[in-house]
Amino acid sequence: MNAKKIITYKAHELGFFSCGFSKATFLEEEAPRLEQWLSLNYNGKMGYMAHHFDKRLDPRLLVDGAKTIVSLLFNYFPEEKQNENAPKIAKYAYGEDYHYVIKDKLNELLVYLREKIGEVNGRVFVDSAPVMDKAWAKKSGLGWIGKNTNLIQPKTGSFFFIAEIIIDLEIEPDGPMRDYCGTCTRCIDSCPTEAIVQPYVVDGSKCISYLTIELKDQLIPQEFSGKMDQWMFGCDICQDVCPWNRFSKITHEKRFKPNPLLLELKTNEWQELNEEVFEKLFKLSAVKRTKFEGLKRNIQFLK
Repeated sequence: MNAKKIITYKAHELGFFSCGFSKATFLEEEAPRLEQWLSLNYNGKMGYMAHHFDKRLDPRLLVDGAKTIVSLLFNYFPEEKQNENAPKIAKYAYGEDYHYVIKDKLNELLVYLREKIGEVNGRVFVDSAPVMDKAWAKKSGLGWIGKNTNLIQPKTGSFFFIAEIIIDLEIEPDGPMRDYCGTCTRCIDSCPTEAIVQPYVVDGSKCISYLTIELKDQLIPQEFSGKMDQWMFGCDICQDVCPWNRFSKITHEKRFKPNPLLLELKTNEWQELNEEVFEKLFKLSAVKRTKFEGLKRNIQFLK
């Protein structure tokens, strides 16, 4: 078996439903787009987005001798739903923090690759380093970047995590996929804060996910009052309305199963949430990123 087959085989065994390969090189197409996006302050108060500009665009600065980006997709679409009228949490945060779950699997994949091939220099990445994961996944033929700037896969939709392994092995790259968004503008039309300022461009500072997670200010700006559509952590609107997500399949990953209490809590119980219940509910969850005070701020803003 060659390296490509070894990686693809083990990736599927670990639960990744798609795996693609691209050549580790400078992202020429993305460089001016990123520069313009930052110049328009679409990153809001996410100062880290402006850091390591060169590393974001060239993976060879992250891994010595990097030759290949292995992009992988992992489904998180849940079977369960929250109480219908309660404040909402994005589906990706229902269960255990994906950083832990996916990183465990990537490390296992890298160990397996070394066992089968020998010494391989590489690093694993799950949304925690300056890697433009959607750009690499697109280059690897795993989908196209939609008008809401999410990666969309024609047989699965977009409710999945993207991860990478950057390695010093030369592996034949896969080609990109064409864009199938067509004339559809449902994501743009449905965004209550008008964060999708034009097709394929999101003003991050207006995005509900940014306002409820990344923005650390004591107060959410009043201009967004009444526009949050009951989202207290993250937002799924532009994915929920996307026609391609009618193909979403239920995840089999047990670690993404939500705490039953999370699904049962009603609006008044969320409003009365105390720190003890918060810790119990979100012990290993991505929701801990916003901290107890942040989640309480978000819930209060929805009143």
